[in-house]
Amino acid sequence: MKDSELRQQLIDYAIQLNRSGLSAGKSGNISARCHEGLLITPTGMDYHELSPEDIVLLTLEGGQASTAQNKLPSSEWHFHCGIYQARPDIHAVVHAHPTHSTALACTGRAIPAFHYMVAVAGGKQIPIAPYALFGTEELSRHVVDTLQGYQACLLANHGMIALGGNLRAAFNLAVEVESLAQQYCQALALGKIQLLTDQQMDKVMEKFKAYGQRV
Repeated sequence: MKDSELRQQLIDYAIQLNRSGLSAGKSGNISARCHEGLLITPTGMDYHELSPEDIVLLTLEGGQASTAQNKLPSSEWHFHCGIYQARPDIHAVVHAHPTHSTALACTGRAIPAFHYMVAVAGGKQIPIAPYALFGTEELSRHVVDTLQGYQACLLANHGMIALGGNLRAAFNLAVEVESLAQQYCQALALGKIQLLTDQQMDKVMEKFKAYGQRV
C-alpha cells in the first residue's frame, strides 16, 4: 500500500473511533507499520480535522523519521513502537478508551473465559496490563509483556489495545473486545458467572484455527 493511502486509512479509522463509541473526543490513537517504521496519529488533534500530512512517521525506535513533519506523535508512541519491535507479525495497533473495557480496567479485571469468543484475542482470557503513567516507557514494557501470545489486552485504569495484521483487523478486534466487555459487565451485574474450563477453551482455540473465511 502506498504511504498516502495508509495515511488516509489511519484517518478514516481514527474517525471511526468516535463514531463507533470506542473513544470520545481526541482520546485514543492508531498506528500502522510501514516500510520506514510506523505511521501514527498526532497528539491532541480532532480526528475530523486531520489531513494525511498530519500523520506522523516514526522509526521503530521512536525517532521522527522526517524533519519536515510539524506535528508531534500520539503521547502513547512508546507502546506502539514497543509492540512493533516485539511482534513482527503485527502491522496495526488500535488504542481506545471504550466504556465497558475501561470500566473493567478501572476495577482491575481481566476478561476471563465467560464466553468462548474471548479466544478471539488469542488466548483463554483477555489479560490486563498493570498500571503505569500514560505515555511512558514503563507502560510500554507492561503492554509488551502482557501482549505476549495475545492480540488484545486491557490497560489498568486506562483503556484497551487491539492488534492486527492490518488496520481493519485491529479495529474489528477492538470492537469485538468492547462487545465482550459489555457482556461481561452485564453478566457480573446478574451474579455468579459460569466460566468455561481450560479444557473447554483448549477445544475452542483449536477450532478457531479453522474459523472464518479462507481466501
